[in-house]
Order: sequence, then structure tokens, then C-alpha cells
Amino acid sequence: MTTHTLRRTAVVPATPAEVWELIGGFGGLGAWHPHVPPSTVEEDADPETPGAVRVFTIDGRVVARERLLGKEAAAYTYTVIDPMLPVTDYVATLAVRPHADGAEIDWSAEYAGADEVVPQVEAVFGDGTYGTGLAALRERFAAG
Repeated sequence: MTTHTLRRTAVVPATPAEVWELIGGFGGLGAWHPHVPPSTVEEDADPETPGAVRVFTIDGRVVARERLLGKEAAAYTYTVIDPMLPVTDYVATLAVRPHADGAEIDWSAEYAGADEVVPQVEAVFGDGTYGTGLAALRERFAAG
């Protein structure tokens, strides 16, 4: 197994604080991402405390579980529990940084997997999840 990196970024015309206010809640991904269902947090844990597990369900079926590993002022890191793809050690970070044109949103991950799985991870997580979410944020903040 080889370690791979996945990264997508977007720059939006807003302050980092405005962006983080919208996207910074670990339990709130489904509130702003157009293709992610709302999540619940297992065992009524505080969704902003490391160790919290968010669960995404569609029609009562669990489709993903993710554990918060750490949270900073404008970034959080999480791991995917039982990923749907043949990868291990999937650790992702969603961060917002200042940029000359507003704020840069950086969504990245490192994971272990065979080289053959990289295109699938790029398509599912990189384009399908990260890319779609970042495109929605570009549109939302461009609208004003």
C-alpha cells in the first residue's frame, strides 16, 4: 500500500471568518454541501469535540461514518470509518486560510491504497465530494 494525497481548493470573495462560520461545524456538513445528507452525531456527543462521530444516512441506511480527530480555529481533521473504497488510514482536513482575493478553502486527505484505486478516490471523494462542495461554496459566496 502506498500513501496518496488528495487535494481540492477554492478561493471565494469572503473573509475567512465568514466562510468558517458557514462550514466550520463538524456536525453541519450537510447544511451547506448540496450532495451530502444531514448528519447526526453518535451518542449525542458534542460534534465539535475530538472523538465525535458524525453519521450520514439515506433512507435510514448508514452510508458513511466519520470521526473528528482535531479542531483548530479555522480547520478540522477527521477520519473516515470503514470507507466505501479499498483504502485505509483516510485522514482528511477541511481548512480556511486568508487569500488576497478573500478566503481559500483547502480540503485535503492522505490515505493508503493501491495505485489502481487512486482514480476512483479522485472521482468519488475528490470530484464528487470535495469538488462539488467547493463549487457550491464558490457559487454561494459569489452571489453575495
